[in-house]
Amino acid sequence: MSEHKETSILARFASPLIVLATIIWGSSFVVMKNSVDVLPTFWLLAIRFTFAALVLAVVFIKRWKVLDRQYLIGGTVMGFCLFVAYAFQTFGLEQTTSGKNAFFTAVYCVIVPFLYWAIAGRRPDKFNILAAFLCIAGIALVSVTGSNASAFNMGDVLTLIGGFFFAAHIVAVAKYSEGRDIFILTTLQFASFALFSWIGVLVTRPALTPGVFDQSLIFGLAYLVIFASCGALLFQNIGQKYTPAATAAVLLSLEAPFGVFFSILFAGERPTPLMFVGFALIFLAVVCSETKFSFLRKKRVDKV
Repeated sequence: MSEHKETSILARFASPLIVLATIIWGSSFVVMKNSVDVLPTFWLLAIRFTFAALVLAVVFIKRWKVLDRQYLIGGTVMGFCLFVAYAFQTFGLEQTTSGKNAFFTAVYCVIVPFLYWAIAGRRPDKFNILAAFLCIAGIALVSVTGSNASAFNMGDVLTLIGGFFFAAHIVAVAKYSEGRDIFILTTLQFASFALFSWIGVLVTRPALTPGVFDQSLIFGLAYLVIFASCGALLFQNIGQKYTPAATAAVLLSLEAPFGVFFSILFAGERPTPLMFVGFALIFLAVVCSETKFSFLRKKRVDKV
């Protein structure tokens, strides 16, 4: 297949791939919750991304001829941002519910414009500021969730920090993917992520419970490696490369409602009315920040 034809196909399916990634991530919050309850965080991340890197390295072995210093730098930066994001998200998941973890993670979509301002000097407009206030209001309401989790806790704080680094990862992907093979870049991202995770294992030396690798955990890890990593994260990187930033951000925000949907369906979580209002405000903040409600203004012009 020629490079031009491959690019055309990837561009055509970029948006559907992002949506598919959000569905996979939504379901993975429940799997992550079950896995992190029995496996220490750094062990979980190290195993997951070591095998993910190996799988992609073998699948795309013919592409390695393009490897150079810039690929190594880009893959390392992307891997570091993603490692810190996942570490905080996973530590947060130990102390909060999978549904709240999913929604607080989605705040990265609102953070992105402000991070671009800090890096590129592009000041956020009134829509970005409005989105920030909507997001804060949504977080306040989500924290009041009755018997499920009655207060804003440390797990939520850790998840929000993870959300910031997910935003940093989005910025890094946008910067380093331009003009480069996204498959090799993603493989290097996974490899550097695995390296940082093994360093975390060596530093913290978490103890493993004897017999922890039972059938249930092995199937959970396999799902995280094949679908949530090799599949969803690769789909995200492809989507970001070939989809306009505003469209990609809105599509990626679908991860949150899918996360809550699967948490309710499989984990028995019981959302409250206030939680739904908070979720709606956070989602509205994402739409406001990334689309500036341009679709509403276009409809008004068409009516005239």
